[in-house]
Amino acid sequence: MKILVDADSCPKQTRDVILRAIKRTQIRGIFAANRPIPGISETKLCTMEVCDTRHGAADDRIVELAEPGDLVITRDIPLASRLVEKQISVLDDRGRLYTKENIRERLSLRDFMVNLAEQGLGPERIASYGPKELKAFADGFDRQLQRLIRTARDRGPGSV
Repeated sequence: MKILVDADSCPKQTRDVILRAIKRTQIRGIFAANRPIPGISETKLCTMEVCDTRHGAADDRIVELAEPGDLVITRDIPLASRLVEKQISVLDDRGRLYTKENIRERLSLRDFMVNLAEQGLGPERIASYGPKELKAFADGFDRQLQRLIRTARDRGPGSV
């Protein structure tokens, strides 16, 4: 089991929650981005994968590394869709779980909003990330992490 993070757009407070969980649970964490992310120290449990600058390189690396039983954190809905197809658990930075039941709707809404923005008609985006959003993430992250840990333990030794 691994925790993979799309680190390019992951808020610092969220990364801090994830890093504490990696230390607490001793589950391997991999942060992937097109540049080094401050605060990610390389340890035996934590890796910073710096991918090339090609568009989507970090996303491709996460898809390549992710396996069923892993947990991925991303706000990138197209990436989440690719991972859900592989039966990977995916959370956004607000603790919302992407599933095969909801990913098409979220992808469709995202595509619609991108289309509006490209035409200059999109709503102004002032997405805040404060204590409320961080708590929602921490709660959803802990819930999903504990569920995956239980599932791995049920499969037997060496699964976590």
